[in-house]
Amino acid sequence: MISPLLPAAGLVLAVFVASPAAADRLPDLPRLGLEKTDTSVIGVSSGGYMATQLAVAWPERFQGLAVLGAGPWSCAQGSLGRALGQCMTTRLGPPQLDELEQRLADYRELERVGSAEDLAGLRAFVWHGREDKTVAPSLGSALAEQLANWLADPETQLSFLQSDNIGHGWPIERETTPLTAEELGDCQQGGATHMLACDKDIASEAMDWLHDTPPGTGTTNKANKLAGDLLHFDQSDFAVKGLDAAGYLFVPAACDAGGCGLTVALHGCAMGAEQIGDTFVHHSGLNEWAAAHDRVVLYPQAETSLGNPQGCWDWWGFAESTWQLNPLHDTREGTQISALIAMMDRLQEVRDSN
Repeated sequence: MISPLLPAAGLVLAVFVASPAAADRLPDLPRLGLEKTDTSVIGVSSGGYMATQLAVAWPERFQGLAVLGAGPWSCAQGSLGRALGQCMTTRLGPPQLDELEQRLADYRELERVGSAEDLAGLRAFVWHGREDKTVAPSLGSALAEQLANWLADPETQLSFLQSDNIGHGWPIERETTPLTAEELGDCQQGGATHMLACDKDIASEAMDWLHDTPPGTGTTNKANKLAGDLLHFDQSDFAVKGLDAAGYLFVPAACDAGGCGLTVALHGCAMGAEQIGDTFVHHSGLNEWAAAHDRVVLYPQAETSLGNPQGCWDWWGFAESTWQLNPLHDTREGTQISALIAMMDRLQEVRDSN
């Protein structure tokens, strides 16, 4: 499912993108003085698994969690075999939620994850395509069941949606995107950039739910230019196994003075900058929503390697020490989780003076 490197076409964002050619080194991730009590995380596929790991490890840091095309928290339990056979397909049987609940209880006793009280306060959005052949749709149902058991009032805090005739990836509105047919994935089959031509703006649906905004208020005419900057920044300050050299940050013009909320957006396997350039960053629909609602969007980037050829986020333990029989990738001690939290810390620090 590795996608070829495909350049973005017909860009419509009025943004500044720094590039290696423009300077010897990309700028650092800035301090923006963002609001510490207004943070959400959204992810697709491996990014969906990582989003849930982040929210469970540090629930006090997040108000909203959105997961697209992924299964329950800690499904792989540190095993690649289980990841492939029980958390993508279910040929080894479905994940046992009672086992995962015990894992969570053990972690909580050791203070490796957040409190049940903080986790109960999250607002959550789970979406899965019923034609998903990469991550079985039943796994999205298992995640929704798991979250319902954790949330204080799932009827008001959880939205679980499944869509007919949609496969694995990130659905976007076909009629409003400048992407070519070669760059778009087939709505049912996926492929290409995994940006699916489905006439479904999943970004707005998820963000409207997470932040309790009236549906449609973030809809922007994509032919219009956005008021904001897209920064290509150096990730070396947060370097851990599996992270790429650079990431992206979208800052709406209204957030220049600080005080805005933050959304962390995690791409899926084969959707990072190495494979598809900045296609996900530009065309997910998140920037349009964020510009309309004064939110900064952080797009960290994972990289490919021999042990992780599709550039996935670490949801089965590959980024931890090779000698660990039980890697702590899904805890506060996880290397990638720690790096992502450090990025959030930087953005929420008192803003730079220049």
